[in-house]
Amino acid sequence: MEKRDLLALLEQVADGTVSPEKAALRFKDEPFEELGYAKVDHHRGIRQGVSEVIYGAGKTKEQIAGIVDAMLSRGQNRILITRLAPEAYEYLSVKHEVKYEKLSRVGIVGEMPEPDGVGKIVVATGGTSDIPVAEEAALTAEVLGNEVVRLYDVGVAGIHRLLAHREEIMSAKVIVAIAGMEGALASVIGGLADCPVIAVPTSVGYGAAFGGISALLSMLNSCASGVSVVNIDNGFGAGYQASLINHVK
Repeated sequence: MEKRDLLALLEQVADGTVSPEKAALRFKDEPFEELGYAKVDHHRGIRQGVSEVIYGAGKTKEQIAGIVDAMLSRGQNRILITRLAPEAYEYLSVKHEVKYEKLSRVGIVGEMPEPDGVGKIVVATGGTSDIPVAEEAALTAEVLGNEVVRLYDVGVAGIHRLLAHREEIMSAKVIVAIAGMEGALASVIGGLADCPVIAVPTSVGYGAAFGGISALLSMLNSCASGVSVVNIDNGFGAGYQASLINHVK
């Protein structure tokens, strides 16, 4: 149950369309379900406004399927799975309808919601090689009810490509700036935008990029105000944080 579902249920109790006894049945279940290999947190949507997300890396295909079954059995109608391996997707799709994006390895069970965020989230990348992380961020934001504008391959090596999208940048509610190598994109966007900028360093780059550490340190040392940084390749974390900002009324 998500927070919006809880509020709707309480409104139904208040107007008499649902009895208090029937509503109480919805809360009798334990806060989590023990599966042996996982404790599925069914109350996270009530506490945080967003239901639990499955991190697929390191889990077997059987474990992922078991967690999905547990969530669906408790009425969760939309499930986001990140870092979902192709073989796990194939296994899961036998029983469930799953939307799968191979590039970002994101799986979605259930229908996408209508956007209910305040404004638009812009997801921008320095290069094409950053798109897998960007799509993880963009799809996460869309699953959480946001309208997303994608600006891909607008890095500082050809800054005119970025400046051609000044209108989208300056009208955004929040921007996710994703780049590897020296990670300069976040600082440039931070100097143009009047909204929060979430920087995502990626592991793209040659040897001295140190698997994304170079971009991470550059972004942490950004001289542009309003830039915050998530972990290397953490598109999910950026998309989630962007959604929180975009839902502040």
